[in-house]
Amino acid sequence: MRRFWPNLLGNQLVWLCSVAGAARGWQWPALVAATLYVASQLMTSAQPKLDLRLMWLALACAWLVDASAAASGTVRYAAAPLGWAPPPWILALWAAFAMTLTTSMAFLQRHLAWPPLFGLLLAPLAYLSAARGFGAVHFTAPAWQGLLVLGAGWGVALSLLCRVARRGSRPAPPSSLAGAPP
Repeated sequence: MRRFWPNLLGNQLVWLCSVAGAARGWQWPALVAATLYVASQLMTSAQPKLDLRLMWLALACAWLVDASAAASGTVRYAAAPLGWAPPPWILALWAAFAMTLTTSMAFLQRHLAWPPLFGLLLAPLAYLSAARGFGAVHFTAPAWQGLLVLGAGWGVALSLLCRVARRGSRPAPPSSLAGAPP
């Protein structure tokens, strides 16, 4: 519980720095915020190897999900040097989000239905907030198509990430009372 709030709030700060910077055409706020956040999370993690593995997998997912959205023509990202590839600020967001999977978002590992539902429903809301609040993302009309591409991609990606997190998590320490249920 000690890491829960810094983990959750730090990730939200990275999101804010990323979309606000991207709206101005800047990559550096996302890269600085994500680097500091990821480093702090890895230094305080009980499972830094798992968190690092999740980060690399999340970056691969970013290439699939956000590149697919951009290539479909339904989503355009601000501050995107290559229109078809996810910009660095999006990659920073995925790296930061991966750090939450064993801490503040660990509850997603409890039920197999939660990751795809969260991905399908809540990830598009974050993109919509970035679009409407900051202009960091642009959807071509009709916007629901881009939101559906992102939601479906995030649903699959989050399911995969949670599966890896669940398999890589350490089992609970044994109870101190002999014969007591865990």
